[in-house]
Amino acid sequence: MEEVVRFGVSMPVALLERFDRIIRMKGYTNRSEAIRDMIRDAIVEHEWMENKEVVGTITIVYDHHKKGVMEKLTDLQHTHHEGIASSTHIHLDHENCLEVIVVRGKPTEIKELADNMIALRGVKHGKLVVTSALDGK
Repeated sequence: MEEVVRFGVSMPVALLERFDRIIRMKGYTNRSEAIRDMIRDAIVEHEWMENKEVVGTITIVYDHHKKGVMEKLTDLQHTHHEGIASSTHIHLDHENCLEVIVVRGKPTEIKELADNMIALRGVKHGKLVVTSALDGK
């Protein structure tokens, strides 16, 4: 089992009350878990800024009837094949498809790929979500 360290945090009462309301709404059972998640989030953001390897997903919804959109998405994935771990394609209805592409690599490369996919004509919505392996838990 990993060693746990306890430490104190001082803050204004009003700030703590707001924090407690938010973590209750999100379903946290205690402040420690919420603070650990916030710290992990800050670490991922720092790794992003330092251009360290990250992992994530590019999620896009597109109209598969729009001429050329599927081919362009496939071409982009082949061009960036070294950073793509997998992709999943889901038919939402007669017109719309959802594609989730799992990516790994340098943030600048992942962001460029995501931006290029999301900007394609026929893509209705897209979002890049990144995380990391979080060395040190």
